[in-house]
Amino acid sequence: MTTMKDAASAFLANKRVAVTGVSRHPKGHGSNVVYQRLRDRGYQVFAVNPNADEVEGDRAYHDLHAIPDGVDAVVIGTRPEIADETMRECAELGIRHVWMHRGPGAGSVSTTAAKYGREHGITVIDGGCPCMFGPTADPGHKAMRDEALRVQGRRHRQARGGAAERARRAQGWQVVGVTTKKQLFIAPPQAIILMREVQPALDARAA
Repeated sequence: MTTMKDAASAFLANKRVAVTGVSRHPKGHGSNVVYQRLRDRGYQVFAVNPNADEVEGDRAYHDLHAIPDGVDAVVIGTRPEIADETMRECAELGIRHVWMHRGPGAGSVSTTAAKYGREHGITVIDGGCPCMFGPTADPGHKAMRDEALRVQGRRHRQARGGAAERARRAQGWQVVGVTTKKQLFIAPPQAIILMREVQPALDARAA
């Protein structure tokens, strides 16, 4: 499974990047922050806003099709319901890297857009921010990144542990105790049989 860190590195290796949702009124807009950061770090970055001809002192494009010579990657910074349309446009244009931005709150993540993109061969990052990784990172975003990676790692470990336990139970393993950390202690069928054989002798000795 590709980690978020690896996916971010692959995304940021592309030097022609479009950012959707860049606003004429930049205060409080995460897409404007991403656009400025990419521009300042030497990327060829293109702002997409269907209602503007200029943002952040640069030309704005009404859609991805309008960008001359196209782009290699897209940051989606619009409302989630618009992300679906953008993902379809990316698929039409053969764009293979899409990042749906999310800081605090719902951000731009759409589960249906992510599913559509992956079904069409697009590497989709659904959450987080390009400013958390690599050449575009800053200390504040790095702190948020580290916390996000810790949560991701914990979820993966929990998922693997749950799958392993289910597999063992299917093979006849049974719960025989609880650890001091309130985790279930399970044993294979052979151990259960052995315990049943020796337990009477142990009980007799204790008596």
